[in-house]
Amino acid sequence: MAGRPKIFDEQEAIQKATEVFRNKGYDTASADELLNAMGIGKGSFYLAFKGGKQELYIKSIEQFSENFYKKLAEGMAKSGNGIEFIKKFFLMQADSSDCEKERGCYLGNSLVQLSEKDEDIKRISAKILRKLQQLFAEEIRKAQETGQIKNAEDPEILAWHLTNLWNGVHVTRRMENSPKILRSLIEMNLKMLE
Repeated sequence: MAGRPKIFDEQEAIQKATEVFRNKGYDTASADELLNAMGIGKGSFYLAFKGGKQELYIKSIEQFSENFYKKLAEGMAKSGNGIEFIKKFFLMQADSSDCEKERGCYLGNSLVQLSEKDEDIKRISAKILRKLQQLFAEEIRKAQETGQIKNAEDPEILAWHLTNLWNGVHVTRRMENSPKILRSLIEMNLKMLE
């Protein structure tokens, strides 16, 4: 016997749980809140997520990060100018909604809050950052080869700087609510792409 078949869409359920985690945080999101949001019962939950809340959270981070990366990579590919796309991507961080400032970036929060507490989350976080860094490095390398940017620093290091900026902006944004200040900080860092 293979067991009972799933009677719910796992990706959709994880997406609904992600909203609970984003709003409440991992520690304060209760099992009841997660089950209600996902629209499933305890039996179905533990059949699908044998590791319970922690496994759900890890799958939530993985699904969220894959969607984030896919949108970013597709947007960059379609833009026709990867460096300008990167600049706009960062400058948009300064103008995020108040809700996002309070909640922060879901991925950024997972990196800061839980990566030191859990090896699986730490591994996933490192993978996310590495993929982001590689995406930036590829665009920087192309821009250096075509003369679009004059900075001759190692594209890998420049890309790590951008990845570090992405992390830092999400932490700073939670404390500093002035888009003007955030924009100035971001613009200062983006000068390396000239």
